[in-house]
Amino acid sequence: MTEQYPGVPERIQLMDENGTVHEHPVFSAYVQDVDASLLRDAYRLMYLTRRFDDEATALQRQGKLALWVPSRGQEAAQVGSAFAFAPNDYIFPQYREHAVALHRGVDVRGLIEIFGGAATAGWDPRKHNHHVLTKVLGASTLHAVGYAMGLKLDARIAEETGQLQTGQGQATDPATDSVPPSVISYFGDGTSTEGDVHEAMVFAASFDAPVLFFVQNNRWAISVPFDVQSRVPISTRAAGYGFEGLRVDGNDVLGTLAVTRYAMEKIRKGEGPVLIEAETYRLGAHTTADDPTKYRTDEDLAGPLKADPLIRMEKYLRENSYADDSFFEEIESEGQKLADYAREVALNLQAPDFDYFFDRAYAAPHAQVEQERAEYREYMAGFEEE
Repeated sequence: MTEQYPGVPERIQLMDENGTVHEHPVFSAYVQDVDASLLRDAYRLMYLTRRFDDEATALQRQGKLALWVPSRGQEAAQVGSAFAFAPNDYIFPQYREHAVALHRGVDVRGLIEIFGGAATAGWDPRKHNHHVLTKVLGASTLHAVGYAMGLKLDARIAEETGQLQTGQGQATDPATDSVPPSVISYFGDGTSTEGDVHEAMVFAASFDAPVLFFVQNNRWAISVPFDVQSRVPISTRAAGYGFEGLRVDGNDVLGTLAVTRYAMEKIRKGEGPVLIEAETYRLGAHTTADDPTKYRTDEDLAGPLKADPLIRMEKYLRENSYADDSFFEEIESEGQKLADYAREVALNLQAPDFDYFFDRAYAAPHAQVEQERAEYREYMAGFEEE
């Protein structure tokens, strides 16, 4: 379909489905420093994310979580991009970016608490420069652009006054404090058709905001296939807003890392924003409230299963003697410990008193919230009288 239209961005791939690395005239330069240690770290995070993901799915099926959003199949897109960010970059996830959260040091307890209905956030965003999850499609793009506009304003004030604006408690790292912070917004192909995304990109372009739009095109907006959503790759849309759109094999962790590093370099130079479309595939359900067998067949999954990012990465590590059986056994053991910890947290999860959620609505007392609190208490008291 895409060959009918001019201007479709090249699909970047450095590591193919067989684990073979190919040279690219532009993007290979962005991963020249990648060594065996970093590749092992990437595989480790991909594997741990999947093991945790599988355990959380099982916990929801057993009634221990209210909902879970699987990320199976999308680990390379998340890990490859996350490895390209500086510690002082601020991330706005949607709800499926578990690998990004783990890379930022978020305890899986926080994710379990959110999907178990025991917390509204799960962690302090300022500690990790990683915002809380949102289940409102498109909201993360608006939040990211607004935050990026704020960073740009802070930088202008600092230049005019000679006083550095610290970013309201934003975590810092001495090694990267000199790197201008940027903002990242993650979302999916289904969300890309939301009006909020259009609005966010208009404002990002108008104010030249230092923001990366990272869309994981997993080919399904719940049950709607991508070819019904769009006639062309999502990356082509960037040209309509006046900034660069990039397209990468999202199951290629090396290619994703290279493309994201390239994009972040542009953004830090003030040449952003940038849109990256990582073409991947959701191997599992949209959420645990979904049954994908209703809208896709085993034949649909045959190709994507062969392109599984973990299988690809393992082939590369083994064939280049970067990892042996003992490495994979060690990672498997670490994954089981993480899964056991996640299960322990879920089984001992204690939901807070419902008043907690009224306290979380606003930082200061609010008349409408207090009215709703009183109505809720009156409602609950009615059951006690019976």
